[in-house]
Amino acid sequence: MSIFINKILCPAPQKKRMTVFNRLGLRYITMFLSFTTCIVIYTKTSPMLFSVKPENVNTESSCSCQSCVMDVGEDEWFAYRHNPTVPPLLNRKNSVLRRDVYKWWMALQHSSLKVNYTEIVDQLFTLFPDEDHYSDPGPDRCRTCAVVGNSGNLIGSRYGPLIDFHDVVIRINKGPTKGYEKDVGSKTTHRILYPESAVDLDNYTHLVLFPFKIQDMQWLISTFTTRHIRRTYMPVKPTINANEDKVMILHPGFIKHVYDSWLQKHGRYPSTGFITLIFALHICDEVNVFGFGASSGGAWHHYFDKTNTHFKAGPHGGDFENKTMHELLQRKKISIYKGFK
Repeated sequence: MSIFINKILCPAPQKKRMTVFNRLGLRYITMFLSFTTCIVIYTKTSPMLFSVKPENVNTESSCSCQSCVMDVGEDEWFAYRHNPTVPPLLNRKNSVLRRDVYKWWMALQHSSLKVNYTEIVDQLFTLFPDEDHYSDPGPDRCRTCAVVGNSGNLIGSRYGPLIDFHDVVIRINKGPTKGYEKDVGSKTTHRILYPESAVDLDNYTHLVLFPFKIQDMQWLISTFTTRHIRRTYMPVKPTINANEDKVMILHPGFIKHVYDSWLQKHGRYPSTGFITLIFALHICDEVNVFGFGASSGGAWHHYFDKTNTHFKAGPHGGDFENKTMHELLQRKKISIYKGFK
């Protein structure tokens, strides 16, 4: 290659008047061009060095995990549904509801009692943390989350250590851990529940209220103060053990967002399991799902009892929720551990 370049750059002189300086200059030019040619050839064949990135392409990841929920890329389906600006949790600052949100949420109520929503919010954040939770995303964060459902497919799964390895472990309603540690783990950082599914919590777990109705907020206040609410549409616990400094309330606007954008208005409102999954997509960088779906034999029941259930039952768009969850799996936004091969 250098000989070829020399022939081009150094044609035979007609007169022998080239000085030593000129000869040395051409020699250095030839060596430089030869070296540059080698670099170009090596760059094209080496996968490690001198890689050139296309201009105007943002290759920075939104977090430090291997795969990040917020890395949308060219995924228009996900970008259309996932709105990171919708606050998942209520605080005093974001508590004023849009008219359409308030109208939709109040239409879910079974009670005809007239209540002052603003007064209830004031009471809530006199008792519980008034914070902008989980507003710390960034390229250096990797928050791994396990969403643990209550499906019988967890029986014999031995997922316990894997579940407990996550930074955040979110459990749903009454799903117990005691006696099931090998399959479901023992760690709980968040438990999403409503009055009719309330259980006692340890001092380290966040109680995350899913307010289907405004009476659920009243119950939450009552259970830490007067303890007078003992019934909604069914008997409820008037008090539970929980750390009031770790209480959170899902935002009614977030519930409507999940219903409108993710469920495309199937059913009346989201199931607790589905809204927990979307909540995780908002606060986590990597989401792994356990305990959803049927058992290996096709039965739908809880791992802690044999009561038969079905994803199509109730006021939720269960079939559509199931399809959406598997679409998230196909798009590599979540991983699903089904408990059997």
